[in-house]
Amino acid sequence: MQPRIPRQSAREQAIHRADNDARLSAELAAVVAGARRRALRDGDRQIDTAHLLHSLLESDPEARAVFGDGPQIARLLGYLVQRSIGYGLRWQGTVEDSGAIPVIPAAEGWSPLAAGALEDACGRAELRDGDLACGIDLLAAIVADPESRAVEVLHRAGIESPEVLIWIEGRLGDYVRGAETGC
Repeated sequence: MQPRIPRQSAREQAIHRADNDARLSAELAAVVAGARRRALRDGDRQIDTAHLLHSLLESDPEARAVFGDGPQIARLLGYLVQRSIGYGLRWQGTVEDSGAIPVIPAAEGWSPLAAGALEDACGRAELRDGDLACGIDLLAAIVADPESRAVEVLHRAGIESPEVLIWIEGRLGDYVRGAETGC
C-alpha cells in the first residue's frame, strides 16, 4: 500500500530541521519557515540571506523597526519583492558563498552564508544571555558579512550594513544592561 503523504526529499528534511531548531525562539522559527516557503515558491535551490531578510522584515516587528517607517523600508521591501520577478534572477542556480566560511554539508538546502548566519545568531544569543536566538540576532548575523545577498539588497536600497550593525549592537547592548528588546 502506498503512503498517502509523499516522503520528503533529503533537501526538504534538512530545511525543516532548521525550522525545529531548539535554539530558535518561536518567532525566529516562523521567520525561517517563511524564508523556506519563499525560496521554494521562487524556485531557488537554497535559502539565502536575502530570503531570511525578507522574511524577517515581514514577520519580526523589531527587525523591521531597525529600518524605520519611511521611504527606506519601502525601497528595501521593493527590492526584495523584485528579486523573484527580475532583480536577483542572476542568483538562481548559483550558491551564495563569500568564501569566508567553509561549506556546511549538513545544511543542504541552505546557502553557506545563510546557514552560517543562523549559527551565528544562535551564538550571539548564547553570548548575550544564554537564551534563544531571536530575529534581531539573525539580522545582526546577516548584515555582518559584506558579501551576503542581503547586504547587496540593502546597499541597492541605499542602506549601509555597517550602520545597521552598529544600531543593532547598540540595541542588544541596551538589552544586556536591562532594557527590553522584545526578543
